[in-house]
Amino acid sequence: KAAGRQARSEVPRSGHAVWAPPADRADPVELITGQDAERVPWLVPIRHARMAESPFAFYRGAARIMAADLASTPTSGLTAQLCGDAHLANFGTYASPDRRQVFDVNDFDETLPGPWEWDLKRLAASFVLAGKDNSFGDKKTRTVTKQAISGYREAMAGFAASNTLDVWYWQMSLADIEASTPKSDRKEFSKAASKFRSKGSLRALSKLAEKVDGTYRIRSQPPLLLPLRDLADPADRDSLRTRVESSLAGYRSTLAENRRVLFDRFELVDIAMKVVGVGSVGTRCMVVLFQGRDENDPLFLQIKEASQSVLEEHLPASEYAEHGERVVRGQRLMQASSDIFLGWDTAPGADHHYYWRQFHDMKGSADVEAMAPDRMARYAATCGRTLAHAHARSGDPVAIAGYLGSGDVFDRAVTEFAFRYAEQNSRDYEAFVEAIETGHIEAVAG
Repeated sequence: KAAGRQARSEVPRSGHAVWAPPADRADPVELITGQDAERVPWLVPIRHARMAESPFAFYRGAARIMAADLASTPTSGLTAQLCGDAHLANFGTYASPDRRQVFDVNDFDETLPGPWEWDLKRLAASFVLAGKDNSFGDKKTRTVTKQAISGYREAMAGFAASNTLDVWYWQMSLADIEASTPKSDRKEFSKAASKFRSKGSLRALSKLAEKVDGTYRIRSQPPLLLPLRDLADPADRDSLRTRVESSLAGYRSTLAENRRVLFDRFELVDIAMKVVGVGSVGTRCMVVLFQGRDENDPLFLQIKEASQSVLEEHLPASEYAEHGERVVRGQRLMQASSDIFLGWDTAPGADHHYYWRQFHDMKGSADVEAMAPDRMARYAATCGRTLAHAHARSGDPVAIAGYLGSGDVFDRAVTEFAFRYAEQNSRDYEAFVEAIETGHIEAVAG
């Protein structure tokens, strides 16, 4: 606790309100297009189009820009495992191994140890942008944003006072969230939870697959869902299939022994490329259909390409040579419970790194666009508490709580930063849209 207070004296909490672009700030459009070279060329224009939909959509794909900007801001000197892209849409529900619907951070492509403030500032700025998108006005948006930060601070104080094992085992569930939801909203909440609970491999089979000659195969819905059999270049088709099959053996070895027994009961049926998200568009993401006992016993796994974290341009490089391993180990550290099929590709010397996970397993996210200010404020506090737990598992909750203190000095400072940074994001977004309109970069709606 003394260490946290000492850090406070060296880097005052009020100093976190500061944001001004440095004189040598990199061009934001070049930072985005600089990521395009390693992506699938025909998918890159779809990524640009998705990012151009709104300032918040642009923000979702601009983790590299914000990482560079955060590197110029003051930090407490205290570290934790970072999500690296902790905006409000990267929190959600999924099934724990004991089949409860839990709520947690759910995107770890950029995960890396670093200053815990970076995650919290990215979360706060995302709520400013969401409030503006929902036309809340500055006063209500400020209240919403501050809830995310105070939720984090208050939760961290609780974790600092808790036993180590209690902190490790703590888990936010949808039942917990529903219990604190006003009665007027519970019917709608229960309906959404039921919808998420129905999402699984059987439902994915009905949506993503078709039966041909008595056998299921993944549908062709280009350009967003494209079976390897439909790739125009036979060399690409054969190369990707060979890569997936070689990845499979390495991935299997990263599963616990009991889960390998389970996994071995399924056989590979079909593979397709699938466009997901905003920032991930253009990376090599695929869905793989497996079959268990019979054709009505499916398992859908997703393979996601893992590249260098955007944080590694500003922080010490990951200790893991395989970026898929970086993602999985970061996820397992930050989440109280993780997907039983989460693992990574261990193929040595590969040009591209991958990690594997279930494609649908009660996964869902909040409909932020439909939220009124009071509902978004509750959601912001929930995200703040959840992020605090992820950091408490990997960092020192006592020191971090000592830095934060019991007042709202830090809350107000980061709220101010978030508003200033949201304005910066809007300027970057306008430059990005202008680059599209002038033909500097290509955008094609998916």
